[in-house]
Amino acid sequence: MRSTGIDRRQLLLGTGTGLAALAAHGPAAFARAAQALDAQDPLFAAARREADGTHSVVVTGLDGMTRARVPLPDRGHDVAVCPGTGRCLVFARRPGTFAVLFDPLGRSEPVTVAAVPGRHFYGHGVFSPDGRLVFATENDFETSRGVIGVYDLSGETPVRVGEYWSGGVGPHDILPLPDGRTLVVANGGIETHPDRARAKLNIATMRPNIALIDRPSGSILATIEAPAHLHQLSLRHMAVGAAGKVWIGGQYEGPEDDTPPLMASLDIASGRLAMHDVPDALRGGLANYVGSVALSRDGEVVAASCPRAGKVLYFKAGDGTFLAAQDRIDACGLAPLDQGAFLISDGQGGLSDSLDPAGTPALLAAAPGVAWDNHLVALGPA
Repeated sequence: MRSTGIDRRQLLLGTGTGLAALAAHGPAAFARAAQALDAQDPLFAAARREADGTHSVVVTGLDGMTRARVPLPDRGHDVAVCPGTGRCLVFARRPGTFAVLFDPLGRSEPVTVAAVPGRHFYGHGVFSPDGRLVFATENDFETSRGVIGVYDLSGETPVRVGEYWSGGVGPHDILPLPDGRTLVVANGGIETHPDRARAKLNIATMRPNIALIDRPSGSILATIEAPAHLHQLSLRHMAVGAAGKVWIGGQYEGPEDDTPPLMASLDIASGRLAMHDVPDALRGGLANYVGSVALSRDGEVVAASCPRAGKVLYFKAGDGTFLAAQDRIDACGLAPLDQGAFLISDGQGGLSDSLDPAGTPALLAAAPGVAWDNHLVALGPA
């Protein structure tokens, strides 16, 4: 799993990796930054808390230098990327009610997308293949019903054009399947209400599931529940392989001394949800929490971050065999690089390269006082 990216790492370390104060606001600044980039410079986007306590979404490179920054009114969570246009939509962290549409190359001004009354965002969304629509996981909090909000972003002003049931309670992550038509949704099973902040209201009766939804019609094609004895394993974050296999990371809400498996995979063809565990030496040291899941570019390796435990786990994508674990304090964001490697962001402002999963991730850049949020997405070549 060693990558040819080691030459890249040595180059970065030799030329300095401090995070530059290049925060840019507006299309002109974005365009200047884009023109300065080499065609092979990989770009990444993530929400973060700045050193002064404000929040933003940032476009960065492997060197940690800020290529562009868009201020946010509060904490962000994940960034959805349009496969056709490259436009990005960053969502507020639950129970936030804003999302911000922006172009990482500055070809248009950022635009705010607001949740409608009675709904809040769960932090994730996905574009339609043509980039016209966005499907966002939301909470109908008066009925505790998960919904998928549908937004038309083709005009100057975003318009919410409808919604449909998510297939469960507490929909979190949402991704497209390779067929181009089906959406997969991780319904975490946790009932919440914005009047109770981030309180979890139904831990004893949780029923998380993975739902398959026909995107054009909103019809529920299937729901696959977690095993009954793991009904308190909130299914939260996902990665989808080219063949349609879905990898899911969980956050366990049961007794703290339980050590359940935290990773699952769903075989779409059979509808079978399989659980994947780690060696006994690790089971009690993961804080029962997976923060992000990512699949390598070659499709061979699945990475799962456990930020509360300071671990990143690696599994073989073919059969779920555990491969290795790395230590990195508060590591959560994961984005694929080349040949099975990942870029890792953490809550202490660091960006690391997982060149050798058997060792410690190499710190490429660090920004004191900055905290990267949970997710990191690739925008350009790696």
